[in-house]
Amino acid sequence: MSYDLVWFKRDLRWQDHAALAQAAQHGPVRCIYVVEPELWLQPDAALQHFEFVRESLQALDDALRLQGGCVEVHTGELPDVLSRIWSEAPFRQLHAHQETGNGFTYARDLRVGAWCQAHNVGWHEYPQFGVVRVLKNRNLWQPAWERHMAEPVQDVGELRFWRQRASRNETPTEVRSAWCTPSQMQAPEHLQHNPPMRQRGGRHLALDTLHSFLHARSLGYRGGISSPLSAPDACSRLSAYLAWGCISMREVVQHTRAHIAQLPPQASRHRAGLTAFISRLYWHCHFIQKLESEPAIEWQNMHRGYDGLREHDFNEAHFEALKAARTGWPMVDACVTMLRETGWLNFRMRAMLVSVAAYPLWLHWRPVGEWLATQFLDYEPGIHWSQLQMQSGTTGINTTRVYNPIKQAQDHDPHGRFVRQWLPALRQVPDTWLFEPWLMPHTMQTHLGVFVGGDMNSALPQPVVDLAQATREAKQLLHSRRQTDEVKAAKKAVVDKHASRKNWGKRPSARRTSVATPTDKQQLGFDF
Repeated sequence: MSYDLVWFKRDLRWQDHAALAQAAQHGPVRCIYVVEPELWLQPDAALQHFEFVRESLQALDDALRLQGGCVEVHTGELPDVLSRIWSEAPFRQLHAHQETGNGFTYARDLRVGAWCQAHNVGWHEYPQFGVVRVLKNRNLWQPAWERHMAEPVQDVGELRFWRQRASRNETPTEVRSAWCTPSQMQAPEHLQHNPPMRQRGGRHLALDTLHSFLHARSLGYRGGISSPLSAPDACSRLSAYLAWGCISMREVVQHTRAHIAQLPPQASRHRAGLTAFISRLYWHCHFIQKLESEPAIEWQNMHRGYDGLREHDFNEAHFEALKAARTGWPMVDACVTMLRETGWLNFRMRAMLVSVAAYPLWLHWRPVGEWLATQFLDYEPGIHWSQLQMQSGTTGINTTRVYNPIKQAQDHDPHGRFVRQWLPALRQVPDTWLFEPWLMPHTMQTHLGVFVGGDMNSALPQPVVDLAQATREAKQLLHSRRQTDEVKAAKKAVVDKHASRKNWGKRPSARRTSVATPTDKQQLGFDF
């Protein structure tokens, strides 16, 4: 008896899973995940991603085993793995989700398609988010997003699994020698960075997180997501589960809208918070759509008129100071430390990190983006690279947003609780100098036994550059480039292809028509 093959990638769930549901309609299914060595060698991969995937696969495997199935974990490059499986037991069709990933997965999926065509195997890919493959007109995007989110959540139902029979000369162990279970997965030795306080993977944890957000934590969403003190509870914390597919975007949207509908009239703050959350779910897919429509923005400026702006001035010492949490600006260094320990940071602080990298430190977004991709457990390529360029001013269509890390600290950590939590060396420093410790009198430094110096042995580093002067020079360089005729002339093409439309984030009505606006006016984040 033949079967259909379901290939899990970044869709590690068993409900509202179009590939699994469609495959099940044709008969027995066989479920695989493939550990691709080349994928995990990419510069945006980290050990925390691998472990989160392993945990999520374990939950998926547990669920499928309740129905008599499992997830086979194969190791190798696609389509070599497909050839091996095919040679052992040919399958009729291959099902997977449409992945808007990095350049490696884009090229890999093309090779898989060619393999299927060569072997006369049906190759079916299904949308994962409200992202449209081969989108011809941005004005058509919001209706498509709404249609996708309005479709019923698919209950995969009862599954029949394909079973491999051992030949007369094989033992059961030999039959399954080509694959292992999720619990047997071994992380590639080169992978690094697994924050001790990161979120754990798995669908049950995703559902628990959604429930706690809708019923309790979202009360603090409005006014609570900007400060790094309140954001860990006020934000949904669903970003990692959406990025790795433990829960579907459609499930999140429908549960949120249903919860809004049943709130009492007096729950205006709660309703407003969840409405703002829905808006950010639109923006999640909006940014992924940019990479889907133009994969090259992973490597090159969205607006090519900014080519050469920073590429030749990259300062390795500045970059190392940023990665080591030694910029000298306490809010920046505290954020880097929290990110290193938890794998998560709220959107405003992420934007501040990129802004500091792009302006006063004058670092090109690509190396910074590779490093941050490994730090973010919820790394989603489409959002990540679009936002790196937006915050770095290379899209050509967004307002220049420069975050002053001292003001951010004063606004969102006025009593220094966050900074003191993540930078123990500053715990005894009085509030007066907490966010600018380099201004602390030497007598006070002596009294506290904490010295601000310019070498790595100092408890507190001097700022790597003069913040005001470096920021002013960076903005002048960017704005002078923006005023050139070449940059102005090429702006319209970027707007037509990538810019948001005026009514995005609002529910469509019969009377409303799409109206294009020249720029994305919202300052958006990496997380929601």
